[in-house]
Formats: sequence, structure tokens, C-alpha cells
Amino acid sequence: MAMSTKSVVVIGGGIAGMEVTNQLAAMGFDVYLLEKSNRLGGKLLDWDRLFPTFRKAGEVVQYMSRSKSHAAVHVFTDTMVKNVEKKDGLYIVYTSSDQILRANALVITTGFELFNAARKEEYGYGIYDNVFTSADLERKLGSGEALINAQGIVPRRIAFVHCVGSRDVKTGNHYCSKVCCITGVKQAIEVKQQIPGAEIYCFYMDLRMYGEGYEELYRKAQEKYYVQFIRGRVSEVSENIDHSLLLKAEDTLSGRPLKMNVDMLVLLIGMEPGRGSNDLKQLLKLETMQSGFPEPADVHVSRNITSVRGVFMAGACICPLSVNDTIENARSAALEVQSYLQNN
Repeated sequence: MAMSTKSVVVIGGGIAGMEVTNQLAAMGFDVYLLEKSNRLGGKLLDWDRLFPTFRKAGEVVQYMSRSKSHAAVHVFTDTMVKNVEKKDGLYIVYTSSDQILRANALVITTGFELFNAARKEEYGYGIYDNVFTSADLERKLGSGEALINAQGIVPRRIAFVHCVGSRDVKTGNHYCSKVCCITGVKQAIEVKQQIPGAEIYCFYMDLRMYGEGYEELYRKAQEKYYVQFIRGRVSEVSENIDHSLLLKAEDTLSGRPLKMNVDMLVLLIGMEPGRGSNDLKQLLKLETMQSGFPEPADVHVSRNITSVRGVFMAGACICPLSVNDTIENARSAALEVQSYLQNN
């Protein structure tokens, strides 16, 4: 491969990897985008609508795909990184598809993993038929079919549990995943739109509505759709003989325990460091923060720069991020790569 034009290998074909690729190609660099699955788009391919506007997620994926036909972009799907070496100032990347790619810089955009709700046994995920995760519910909402429970019955009382796998000492995830609260608000509204007569309850620790339009959507959920928010932790879930669920919780505002029967329980699961990121951290000997996410060179001014020279990162492999924040972070990463390549 001729090196007259500097090149970059981007590892991970979700929206962060796609946008880093878009920006670097527009800057005149050759970009090799590697994706382990057979399609670009990452986790967004499994999502139906985005908060706070309810825009179709597929529209964002389509927009991010705009550089695929660019002459400087080389996309490899069904491809993983087997090994990386550094020689004569270049990174040599060996892939599972037997390519050998030489690049002046690497960008890690391997995203995140969704928390496995089965680890919280007290909620009964994988044990009781009518316990679902927010990812499960999103697929149901996007299917276009009527929303029913495991017995084929339209649920009349649905509960959401926030912070499942986040801000939890027992799971080792002390951090906030940022998107769970607003996801619960969005999905509660969508369920209420499909089932106007349903009672919907959200059990939360604290509601963190930090983004543009989030607080307004939260108020809309209460005032227009009558979603009820209960500040309290669900401590135990059991199944009744009719497959409905009995929730035991504490209302921490009133200080009183409560019990509630529901037809469906939705667990709002958080983000964890991606398996691909963990593999690359070991391969490239990257420093790691207490959270398990890669450590940046400077948490305030150099979040896209890793502890290894010429290796950058973007998107939710750094920390939990919303779609908007992921795209903005990817654009920042491209500028950091450009500065590095222009000076080396």
C-alpha cells in the first residue's frame, strides 16, 4: 500500500466509527473501517426511535452511511482485529479476514455492551416470562405489532425499573449510564400511546434529565400521558399463578414499603465497556479507569487520545454517551487524528 496519503484504521462500525470515517475521508485521509458484524450501524440497528424527538433510528444510520462510496473509504465487515504491531512508525493490523493493513493511526470505536439483566436475579429476568429489558421492549415497539405480554395478553399495568446495572455497587458499575432515565420516559410514552388505558409506573433512584428536551419530555409523560414516577428501589420480584408479577419496593419519599402487581416489568439496562474494547486494551496495552473504560490522556481536554501514541478513541467505548454526544465526540476525535497526522 502506498503511503503518500496517510491512512487510518477505524475499529468498530457503529455510529462513532462511521462518523470518524466520514470526517477523516473528507480531510483527505485513506480510512479502513473494520466491523465485526455483517452490517454497519452497531447497536442503533436494534433501536426503533430516539429520544427526545422520537425520530427513527434508521434515519441516523442512513445519514452516517454517506461516505461508504467515498474512494478513500475501505469498509470490511465480518472482520475483527487479530493482532497489531508497530513497525517503522506504522501500525500493522492483522485481521480475521486475512488482511494486513498499514496505518499511521488507529481509532477505537468499539462501543459498549448492554448490561446482562440476568445478573440481577432479584428482578427475575430470564426466570419470569413477563420481565423484559429496555432493549427487548424497543424491539417490540419497532416490530409494528400489538404490544402484548408473554401470554398474548395486552398488559394493563406496566412498571419500569431504572438504574439496572448502573450506579450499583453489587454489579461493580458505580457510574451513571446517562441514557436510561430518558429511555424509560420515551418508552413509557410509547407504551401509553399504544395502550391508552394502561397504568404505567417508573421506579427510580434519581431522574437525570441532562439533555436538551429531556426535562420537557419528562413533564409531558406526567401531564399528558399520566405516567407515575415513584422514587424507590424495587427489592424483589416474584411471579403469581397467572404469570403476573408481584413487585416489592420502598417509596423512599414517604418511607413506606409497597407491593404492586403488574402484567409486565421493564428493566432499564445500562452500558458496560465493550468486549471489543477490552480485547484492544490488552492488545495495545491501554490504561484503564476504575469503571473499566479506557483511560484518556486527559479527562478534560484530551478525551479522544489514549495513553498510547497514535491510538485514539471515540464514542461510547470511552464512557456511556447518547447518540448526539457520540456523534459530536466522533467529530472531535477526527480533529485530534488530523492534528496528529499533520505533525508526525
